[in-house]
Amino acid sequence: MLSKQILLGGAALVLFVVSIFSYPGKAEAALCEDAEILGAALITDICWDCMFPLKIAGVTLSPGDRENPPGEAGAPLCACDNNGIPEPGIVMSMWEPARLVEFPRQAGCSPTLGGAQIGADPQYIGGKDQGDIESSFYHYHYFSFPLFVMMELFSPSSCHDGYLDFDMMYLSEIDPTWNNSELAYFLTPESSMVANPIAGAACPADAVAATAGWPLDSLFWCAGSWGSIYPLSGNNYGSHGVIRSTSLLKSRLLASLHRKGFARKTMGDDALCEPKIYPMLPKSQYKFSLMHPRAETDRAHVMGESVARWGLGRIIPGVATTPVYLTWRLNDCCNTL
Repeated sequence: MLSKQILLGGAALVLFVVSIFSYPGKAEAALCEDAEILGAALITDICWDCMFPLKIAGVTLSPGDRENPPGEAGAPLCACDNNGIPEPGIVMSMWEPARLVEFPRQAGCSPTLGGAQIGADPQYIGGKDQGDIESSFYHYHYFSFPLFVMMELFSPSSCHDGYLDFDMMYLSEIDPTWNNSELAYFLTPESSMVANPIAGAACPADAVAATAGWPLDSLFWCAGSWGSIYPLSGNNYGSHGVIRSTSLLKSRLLASLHRKGFARKTMGDDALCEPKIYPMLPKSQYKFSLMHPRAETDRAHVMGESVARWGLGRIIPGVATTPVYLTWRLNDCCNTL
């Protein structure tokens, strides 16, 4: 009788322990959705018109919804050094889908990879309130996504940066500066110069310029209507909604990757032969289109452009809440003969 009670008690204890440790696992799995990017979405959820304008030798072959930014390459002809021998070529300018970035609701979750868990500690979850201050925090995963190369479309060999396939390039879970704003300061000491009301008062001009056409690269500390680029961390104070919060963070992560040398400048006359290390963020080099939950397929938005123009109704509450952005990059290159 006593042994039976011991067995029943032991079984109850095992069930209790299993219930404690298995239930959070199911909850975590529920947070990690499948964005279904690597499938039909490669055709249906791409803004194909966003590759324009397309220019060859300074001549616009196909216009886009807006002109290229002022910092584009201006010369029609070029020459690149090949072992001391200059090779002549023709300047070609086009917008290429180069990177994907996702902001999962749970650390270690990758909706782009079909909801796979990549083994990170889920200690930070997007949209958390921290104390009495309403704030949010999102991790990000940064992928190479050379779509034209992957689909063997129009992409000369001299006009890509060496990334030939879909691959994960960076994840914020291993970056100690992303969850610590004080530590991120040491990457950007210049931020102390613009941490004042006068510098902040200049950002509305950047917001107007971005909404009307292109952001102002000279205002490097501003992300238009999205907020301030500094600090380069995932902490975002204030209640701005998922789309605006993650839009600001995609500006910050690009600025951080440029500072670390993981992102290069591909726009302008100085980048015709190869992408250049550029520690400051060239804001007008980029534009974005949302691929998930509800894709932008008609046009792309630029850095700092008002969310009211493109972001309304893009999140499906309780169903699909993880934004996945396709990053378009202006590529000025010397297509050698």
